Amino acid sequence: QVQLVESGGGLVHTGGSLRLSCAASQRTSGNYAMAWFRQAPGVGREFVAADTWNTGQTLYADSVKDRFTISRDDAKNTVYLQMNSLKPEDTAVYFCAGGHFISRTYSFYNYWGQGTQVTVSS
Repeated sequence: QVQLVESGGGLVHTGGSLRLSCAASQRTSGNYAMAWFRQAPGVGREFVAADTWNTGQTLYADSVKDRFTISRDDAKNTVYLQMNSLKPEDTAVYFCAGGHFISRTYSFYNYWGQGTQVTVSS
């Protein structure tokens, strides 16, 4: 079982920045995708960003594409989410996920981290 561990969450003011990290215990051969989702109270799980290890394809939600950047460090089996110009509506628990296909839909991902809390105050 692949294990994912998120870190880097915290409390920031509107306009601040955070960088989230997701460390994977292992990476499968061939196609593999990593993604970030978030979930706020009273709101369903929302896609944020994703990329593929082998092709570099990326996907972003429209709400974050000009502010967030997904990247990776292959040597460390780690994916990052750089979040700039944070807004109160970005407040949520952020989860990283892994799977064999890149998608905006959470059901395509097989492995999930525990989540890290991001809180943006106004």
